[in-house]
Amino acid sequence: MFQEKFFNESLHNPFISATLTVSDVIEFCFCKRFIFFMYSLGIPQREEKLYKVQRGRELHAIREKQNVNYLRRKLGVKKKEIGVFLISQSLGLSGTVDEVLHLSDGTLAPLDYKFAEFDRVLFKTHRVQSTLYAIMIQENYDKKVTRGYIVYTRSHNLLREIVYTENDFKLALSIINEIKEVIKTGLFPEGTKYKSKCRDCTYRKICI
Repeated sequence: MFQEKFFNESLHNPFISATLTVSDVIEFCFCKRFIFFMYSLGIPQREEKLYKVQRGRELHAIREKQNVNYLRRKLGVKKKEIGVFLISQSLGLSGTVDEVLHLSDGTLAPLDYKFAEFDRVLFKTHRVQSTLYAIMIQENYDKKVTRGYIVYTRSHNLLREIVYTENDFKLALSIINEIKEVIKTGLFPEGTKYKSKCRDCTYRKICI
């Protein structure tokens, strides 16, 4: 029931108007100033020059070709779609999920590859990203999405399952609302407290 309530609330949310990408939301989780530079000042980022982004895209292409059948056996996948572009009218959000899994119990699930190691606990950004994909899959396919999966390629393709909770959906909506508020007000937000994140930021030379 909490999923149906979440979607009903999001459809009537006054902050949902601008079109964002899932990548925008994740960047915002790292630092709120990303959205300010990108949308308030209209300065595009140059993420295609970053090594991790390039390596990640190459890795996704390789995994899409190699991992054709293993998930069918491990997770009971009846069908999977690769590189699916999704749009949510209710959230004003778009993004491309690595795979949409059609499971034997009739539900769907997002699967995302991460060019990263699994470090004991699931990162907040990974959980938020998966939840956003779940929202968009449910909206586009009109089928239940109760769990998602992440493959950590640098941990020997370790597979982790996420069982979504009501708090996951509430957090996803609250972050999007906060992003829309930054765009609406045009106020310069506080920067990240984790200055190590600034090294790879495309806006580091103009950020105060």
